[in-house]
Amino acid sequence: MNTLTQAAGWRARLAGRIAAAAQAVRRRLTLPPEDLLRDRVYRRMFSAILVGSFGTQMTALALPLAAAVLLNATPTQMGILVALEVLPFALLSLPAGVFIDRMRKLPIYVAGEALLALAALSVTVAWWFGWLGMPWLYFVGFVLGVVNTVSGSAAQIVLTQIVPRGRLVEAHARNALANSASEVAGPGLAGALIKLVGAPLTLAVNGVLLALAALILRGLRVQEPPPLREPFAPALRAGLQFVFTHRLLMTLACAVGAWHVCYYVAFAVQILYATRVLGMSEAAVGLSYMMVGVGTVLASMIGPRVSQRLGPGPTMTLGFALCAGGWLAASAGPVGPTGRLLFAFMLMCFGAGAIFIFINFLAIRQAATPTPLLGRMTSTMRWLILTPAVPGALLGGWLGEHLGLRAALAVAGAAGLLLALATWRLPRIRELRVLPVHPQAAAAEPAPAETAAR
Repeated sequence: MNTLTQAAGWRARLAGRIAAAAQAVRRRLTLPPEDLLRDRVYRRMFSAILVGSFGTQMTALALPLAAAVLLNATPTQMGILVALEVLPFALLSLPAGVFIDRMRKLPIYVAGEALLALAALSVTVAWWFGWLGMPWLYFVGFVLGVVNTVSGSAAQIVLTQIVPRGRLVEAHARNALANSASEVAGPGLAGALIKLVGAPLTLAVNGVLLALAALILRGLRVQEPPPLREPFAPALRAGLQFVFTHRLLMTLACAVGAWHVCYYVAFAVQILYATRVLGMSEAAVGLSYMMVGVGTVLASMIGPRVSQRLGPGPTMTLGFALCAGGWLAASAGPVGPTGRLLFAFMLMCFGAGAIFIFINFLAIRQAATPTPLLGRMTSTMRWLILTPAVPGALLGGWLGEHLGLRAALAVAGAAGLLLALATWRLPRIRELRVLPVHPQAAAAEPAPAETAAR
């Protein structure tokens, strides 16, 4: 009897300890009451971003690798390919803003994800039937740019329909963290798949992931404002006038537009630099691109705190300097292991710097804009900052062709450091310590995430 009693007591104590351990684990896994992920609507959007970004990251690596390795593209052809991906921003951003303000934003976002999936799959189909060549990749790159011009703007506005304006930096940082997961694992997976089955079949996997993201977004419930009823031309003028007369927005547009010139000079040549100067294989390039994710994870985790401590403006300047330092370091790297490490370091600096720039840039411009103008402001700003990317990509290809791939990276880095110095000397950016919330924007905010969750 004593033995049975002791066994029962032992089992009771063991069960109590297991229950206590399980409760401790649940406490650790439970989200804080104020966490954005407690909002069911935001949680679905976050899931779609997480899944879709894996496909986007694979496409971003597989498409230029297909051109560089499979089709043996020249630096000039790589510059044209990159330029065609951003050309739609210059051609379509302004009318797209009016179109977006006239329509529900979520269906545009969903349709864009589905079209990205079809574009990725088309490369696989063209390769299968023997049609694949640079003209086809040019076409696909242009389609990707069109989708990102229209659907990308709509996606940014959908976020403001879910998250209060005062938490936009936090939301953009959280979304960047979702992208960071794909940036850590996506390029390595893409590099391995490209090595195993080739870039065209890897793009088929990307298409499936993007289609899944579109399915997750379908049926999402958001607070859509009444659509714009103003005639097209006056509506377009109103959007342009708002941005062009807003000194802070114009200052930010000039700074980020200049950064895009530097970035696209480097982006046009960095795959060729890795494969032809440093002698890296497709798998090695994919592993190196994982460092973009490492940089974005680190910056996404500390970005809101850095922005709160330094202010959104100075944090953007820090981002410009980080990117520039990475480009300069890579351009100075010797051929061999050290050069490959510096190439990976460049990608990590870019990942961190871009997060510091864009979680603040996006939050500032959205917080400063009334809800009825969000679509036109977003498209006008994207037009201003990405139109310079077209000559930037072409310049990168020209520099790589005539002065060398290493020289193109050095030019991007030197120009980026000058940009960081220039923005630090601008009081409008240096002294920007809090988000400039527009009164009309604050009045139209969605419910806070913790309230909406209930």
